[in-house]
Amino acid sequence: GFITPDSGAIYLGNEDIVRLAPNERNVNTIFQKYALFPHLNIYENVAFPLRLKKIDDKTIDEEVKKFIKLVDLEDHIYKKPNQLSGGQQQRVSIARALINKPGVLLLDEPLSALDAKLRQNLLIELDNIHDEVGITFIFITHDQQEALSISDRIAVMNKGNILQVGTPAEVYESPADSFVADFIGENNFFQGIVSEIISDTYAKLKDDNLGELIFEVDKPINIGDHIKVSIRPEKIRVSKQAPSGLSEKYNTLKVYVDELIYSGFQSKYFVWVNGDKNQLFKAFKQHAVYFDEDDHDTIHWDEDAYISWHADDSFLVEVM
Repeated sequence: GFITPDSGAIYLGNEDIVRLAPNERNVNTIFQKYALFPHLNIYENVAFPLRLKKIDDKTIDEEVKKFIKLVDLEDHIYKKPNQLSGGQQQRVSIARALINKPGVLLLDEPLSALDAKLRQNLLIELDNIHDEVGITFIFITHDQQEALSISDRIAVMNKGNILQVGTPAEVYESPADSFVADFIGENNFFQGIVSEIISDTYAKLKDDNLGELIFEVDKPINIGDHIKVSIRPEKIRVSKQAPSGLSEKYNTLKVYVDELIYSGFQSKYFVWVNGDKNQLFKAFKQHAVYFDEDDHDTIHWDEDAYISWHADDSFLVEVM
């Protein structure tokens, strides 16, 4: 409400709220920095919106205790904000926003000030709160994992334009273009010329460094088109020996392991194709069983290896 748009409309339900004053819009915001009143205790912070509306004390008391219970802070109800952790303070700001019963709740990077484990815990709590109150949450974040974890629908924006709107699975597995494919999660990209159209479902591209690779077709293409294809690192298999017995729908490349990062539940391999530093691939190997770095089948840094993936797992992101 502080800046009037040059054009367009903002609808909340069927009402255009652009010309309404901020206090006339049935919208509340959760801020990145909590924005709690430091001189008020938790009870009074949550009660503040209702006191502005001149609600009677009995109703205020009932509502405040209900929403403080919703965010699991009954034991801290009379503490000041500086006596709470960051996660607890953010839960107070959530209760204060929800007590207003807004038509939509805006969350502006609400978890970015918290550490990683606390963010995960609060994400789960937010999801549960959303299910309980049943209103629309618009959650702004630069953290792709947060977006994938909590959303029913994701809108990916770049320079003020919405590039794709879809479910987390749609946006991750079927990105609209290279920006979306690169922005959401990690990805590998390779380019080439369409050398053969095998069927309605599969085609081959040719690249001087990679050779011929088969990929799934989901966009109109013609032989000779210059295209860009992506493959997610977790879809790639890494093996010490050349894989055998794979169908013709698999791509296999010999690689050199340039970097290996062990992160407990998985290892990340950064490999160069054919030992030539023209095409870098990332591959993630999940440790579903005990990881023994001395095992003879374990792939180490500075060794040759093989990567392979099924054509169905690659995605045509762009016809250039």
